[in-house]
Order: sequence, then structure tokens, then C-alpha cells
Amino acid sequence: MKKFVVVSVSVLSLAVMAAPGFCAAKKAEKIDAKAKFDQHCVACHPNGGNIIRPDKTLSKKSLAAHGVKSEKDIVAKMRNPGPGMTKFDAKAVPDAEANAIAKYIMATFK
Repeated sequence: MKKFVVVSVSVLSLAVMAAPGFCAAKKAEKIDAKAKFDQHCVACHPNGGNIIRPDKTLSKKSLAAHGVKSEKDIVAKMRNPGPGMTKFDAKAVPDAEANAIAKYIMATFK
């Protein structure tokens, strides 16, 4: 019985020590924002344009004219868009990916 307890405690200790390492590896995974933009957005927003509503491009000037001035605003628009745009909830585009896409948009389409 004593051996069983020692082995169980050892296995449990190893599991507890290893778990943060596995979580950290997942967290540190870099998101390819351009690839995610291409996957979810480029069909309607080629080159930062807009095939449905040509007046609502992804240029900073156009975004600002429509009340979108930050990465947070872009994510909010993805989550709750107006007519004509597909809704991307957190299940379809997780928060980390949505934030990466928003950062990519702000940096790319001037």
C-alpha cells in the first residue's frame, strides 16, 4: 500500500508540474493574422475593399467615418455587424484570432 501511495504522489506531482508547460506552449502559439484574415474576411474585403458595401472599406478613414476607430471596435463589429456582413461569434473566430485580425487590419489598410 505504501508503494502505491508513493507512486501515486509521484505521478500526480509530475502531472502538476507538466501541465503549465503544456498550457504555456498553447498560449505562446503565434497566430498568423494575415492567414486568418484571408480565411474569414478576404472574400468580402479583398485588398481592404468591400464587395457588398463599397463605401465601407477597411481604410482607417472609412472605418473612422463609420465609428470604428480601434482594434476593439473592429472586434465588436465582427461580433455584431450590420446588415450584409457575416456575424463572427467567438465560436467561429476565437477572441485571440479576432484580436489578431483587428490588429492586422489597423496595420495594413491605411
